Amino acid sequence: MSSDVRFTDFKSDKQPTWCPGCGDFGTMNGMMKALAETGNDPDNTFVVAGIGCSGKIGTYMHSYALHGVHGRALPVATGVKMARPDIEVMAAGGDGDGYSIGAGHFVHAVRRNVDMSYVVMDNRIYGLTKGQASPTSRSDFETSTTPEGPKQPPVNPLALALASGASFIAQSFASDALRHQEIVQKAIEHDGFGFVNVFSPCVTFNDVDTYDYFRDSLVDLEEEGHDPNDYEAAKEVILDNDKEYQGVMYRDENSVPYHEQHGVTENMAEIPDGAPEDAMDLVREFY
Repeated sequence: MSSDVRFTDFKSDKQPTWCPGCGDFGTMNGMMKALAETGNDPDNTFVVAGIGCSGKIGTYMHSYALHGVHGRALPVATGVKMARPDIEVMAAGGDGDGYSIGAGHFVHAVRRNVDMSYVVMDNRIYGLTKGQASPTSRSDFETSTTPEGPKQPPVNPLALALASGASFIAQSFASDALRHQEIVQKAIEHDGFGFVNVFSPCVTFNDVDTYDYFRDSLVDLEEEGHDPNDYEAAKEVILDNDKEYQGVMYRDENSVPYHEQHGVTENMAEIPDGAPEDAMDLVREFY
């Protein structure tokens, strides 16, 4: 790791094709700044992205990266961290990618407590496919495919994480640059699975959950004196559906990441030349 890395070192030479004003710009900048502030550099960082607008982020960040298939960012990121426990692994995705088809993977990545961070750009809409309701859309949110709203309660990703045994749960706002960076940085520094749900407004298809809405609605837990180490206080905040919060909701200070629990400390990506001893005998036994 280098102490001389700037966040601009994480910028690739590819220009983002996001809509002007998209919250993902601010989300990505905060991620890059947080990585630089924690002493990481592109050579020891691996970003795994999902599908949708947010899935493009691995192209726009200068690091090792993989653009996976829908909902599968977390199992790939888990595999990377298991093979290379010495590098910084960050998964990124959207609310549709993470809380719909990827919800099952989310639950198990949380409970395994793999030492990586997961940043979800939650715009409460499917943006890349032109504005359908997502798992976090309001029950009365009108779209072309749900003209009367989805008529289902939105998924609460923070509650899902808490119920799955998360050791770090946080929420940030892409437009609040400094706080967003600080929160992502804390997720990276956490020993275990650092989950951050980011309010990242879609300026094209969501005219309800806008920048102005979040600026007017957000309650910063740090200003409220919230203790993230208090599980009951975290539960109360996470289950409060009447307010929008930013900050670290919950942090388990006694968290032990998966690779330490199971003794996965070596670089498993280094495979010796030649077949393992007695491998051919095993092949002949079955074939």
